[in-house]
Amino acid sequence: MKKTTRFKQLLTSPTLEFLCEAHNGLSAKIAEEAGFPGIWASGLSISAQFGVRDSNEASWTQVLEVLEFMSDATTVPILLDGDTGYGNFNNMRRLVRKLEQRGVAAVCIEDKLFPKTNSFVHGTAQPLADMEEFCGKIKAGKDAQTDPDFCIIARVEAFIAGWGLKEALRRAEAYRRAGADGILIHSALSVPDEVLAFKKEWGDRLPVVIVPTKYYTTPTEVFRQAGFSIVIWANHLLRSALLAMQKTAATLYREQNLLSIEDRIAPVSEVFRLQGQEELDRAERLYLPASGRKVEAIVLAAARGTELGDLTVEKPKTMVEVGGQPILSHIVDGYNGAGIKEITVVRGYRKEKVDLPNLRFVDNDAYGETGELWSLKLALDSLRTLDPKNEKEEKDLIVSYGDVLFRTYILQILLDSDADYTIVVDVNWQESRNRGRFADFTQCSEPFSRLRFGNPVGLVRMSPSLPLEQIHGEWMGFLRVRSSKVQEFHTQVDRLVCEDGGKQLRMHDLLNRLVTEGTEVRVLYTTGNWMDVDSVEDLILAAQFV
Repeated sequence: MKKTTRFKQLLTSPTLEFLCEAHNGLSAKIAEEAGFPGIWASGLSISAQFGVRDSNEASWTQVLEVLEFMSDATTVPILLDGDTGYGNFNNMRRLVRKLEQRGVAAVCIEDKLFPKTNSFVHGTAQPLADMEEFCGKIKAGKDAQTDPDFCIIARVEAFIAGWGLKEALRRAEAYRRAGADGILIHSALSVPDEVLAFKKEWGDRLPVVIVPTKYYTTPTEVFRQAGFSIVIWANHLLRSALLAMQKTAATLYREQNLLSIEDRIAPVSEVFRLQGQEELDRAERLYLPASGRKVEAIVLAAARGTELGDLTVEKPKTMVEVGGQPILSHIVDGYNGAGIKEITVVRGYRKEKVDLPNLRFVDNDAYGETGELWSLKLALDSLRTLDPKNEKEEKDLIVSYGDVLFRTYILQILLDSDADYTIVVDVNWQESRNRGRFADFTQCSEPFSRLRFGNPVGLVRMSPSLPLEQIHGEWMGFLRVRSSKVQEFHTQVDRLVCEDGGKQLRMHDLLNRLVTEGTEVRVLYTTGNWMDVDSVEDLILAAQFV
């Protein structure tokens, strides 16, 4: 049902209905969640949240912008406190059209002069608008609307200005004849005598709306028995928020800490909930490409790196500086550059030296007697411990080494893969073999030289001692596991480390086992954009690389 139709039903309902004030998207959502079937977009409150007076100091276009946020944040109809219509009949026509465009269900205009003054500020001294001119404004608004259910409520200020019941009735009748859908009768008395007298004389010619801000001690049943249509709680969300903010600000200034207020204020998670963060998370999973998926990384960095000699006596290889910062810091920057923030580092040798911020750490205290696979198991177990019921959001997993520098490009092509398991292989492998350095050489289902565009390539075998004629490339040390296969991957690692000698196995042993058991490990060929730091000579090259 349209919001305009729903408001019209509230206005003509045989039972008393209630609207709650709101002044921005957040307060509007709070009012709806509380159960209110409609919202009063208060001119006083909207002005106040801007920090200006309720005297048309906020332009009507600024009010319109606030209304758009309120309308977008809610599903219930909104009645705008439209002051005097922000000008003459022509302004009123444009206002109605703009309100309809933004899904606002109705507008209430008051018969005072522009710029308006709040009714509770020197009310009896305020002049009223010419009745005929105001009727023309109502007619113009009704003629401008395109939705037949859009409502215009005429607010009668005769009591506020001290003109009495007779004038209030005369104006209300004129506004009814001009096409108003309802009458809001306003009073500044602390008792409801004026509005009750008006309703008794007025009868049921049009629905009557009241705002009992001043006569708040009146039991609601009195309004119900009198036959009023709608009661508006006109400014109470703003006023309650104002008091809470004043108390919090004073406490923070006085005590200079958060301890005394944190348990008295809403948690940040509640702000996120009201903002609709969960819906955005669902939409990201639905609409973002692979590179936008949730990803976590494991960096294997438990080894000392004895090949670097004295440089790794006091700290592990991953903390040796290249270009003024540790190797691990460059690795983290690379992951962050690809949007990957959740990084678990497995540390071992001189673990206390591996202390970069914003990382999770898992310790392999048996680093001297175990291989890479045991470090990987410890990291996977740690991630499972964080979510023992396996209820957390599914995330892709990337595993890499703590001594491999790389360009973000490597991660991007990994994340673009649609395979369950993916590795990146450098076709320029000859230099590593010629230098006799340790490297994980790969045999693939198709060498790069014979590769046809679009044909997927799979791993056949990986080994540091692969025969020359079988080598198609060198593994760069990156493995990406698709989110749907992470649990299966974890199980495979658990099985392998439990075998004889399993704790000493390396990553290439795991990849070979996956292939042997029939799992496709997709190969992405590339050239360069990475380097493995295995020697002092590599450190010199690494400084140039970074």
